[in-house]
Amino acid sequence: MASLSLQLRDYRLTVAEILYHMPDHPGLLQSYIWQDLDLAPRYPVLRKFLTFWERELDGKLHSVKVASNSIITPSECRFVDGELKLH
Repeated sequence: MASLSLQLRDYRLTVAEILYHMPDHPGLLQSYIWQDLDLAPRYPVLRKFLTFWERELDGKLHSVKVASNSIITPSECRFVDGELKLH
């Protein structure tokens, strides 16, 4: 239910591809995919994760690509000209 309440507050499904230098081989890049609900365009949840990464993990960040899309969107409504009743 927490997920739904976040989505109703305009949080969007956010995916980030994080490229980082491998600690033992800094010349090589490794890819990490991160996914969570986040609030565009500031992305506070992703920023908190990246701050944790830089503070706690050995792999130095190279680049981050972000994609975001809302999950809950207004549905399409249309009115009909007639009504059909059964029984």
